[in-house]
Amino acid sequence: MNQHLHANALGSTGAVISAAGMLLLGIGANIGIYEGAARVMQETHLFFTFSFIGIIGGMIEGAIVSYIFLYAFAWVYNRIVEKKGDAVK
Repeated sequence: MNQHLHANALGSTGAVISAAGMLLLGIGANIGIYEGAARVMQETHLFFTFSFIGIIGGMIEGAIVSYIFLYAFAWVYNRIVEKKGDAVK
């Protein structure tokens, strides 16, 4: 059984989902929905604001952070699985 994670695929997928979430949150905040969540996002993300440029900046920031985190997670997971597999053999 192959338990290997594809780090690039996992990171890319997370980046797209994060960027889409930021876009929806930014649009929602501008039309009066999710204002509380958008304010929290604005406090925690350096580049996210309610403007068009701020939403794009938040999308880019979210995508980069998600890609790095998920790529690193997959890399660590694959190293653990490899070591575990070597111990079983």
